[in-house]
Amino acid sequence: MDRAELSITVHRTGDEAVLRLAGEIDMLTAAQLSTVVNEVLADPPPRIVLDLGGVTFCDSQGLGTLVVLSRKASHAQSLLILSNVGDFLLRVLDITGLRSALMIRNETAL
Repeated sequence: MDRAELSITVHRTGDEAVLRLAGEIDMLTAAQLSTVVNEVLADPPPRIVLDLGGVTFCDSQGLGTLVVLSRKASHAQSLLILSNVGDFLLRVLDITGLRSALMIRNETAL
């Protein structure tokens, strides 16, 4: 079995930091995502956008990490926004009841 890979690129503007994620968010990569978001929160912008357009998989550890990071951002007076959330992840968020706990902004929403 291949090791899960997650690449994260960060682009900061005045009002937001956009983190483009590609790969899998799971028990092997969730800590990497937490580390990058925590680094951004060291000097928190008003908005942190997680662009999930390149995410191919997210397990329960990944979901939990998204919720924890959303709360951390809130405590830092920042807003964590998920964008380009794929259909598979939207379904998982609906099934688990987590969709209402996370802010989702899909430019290509129905």
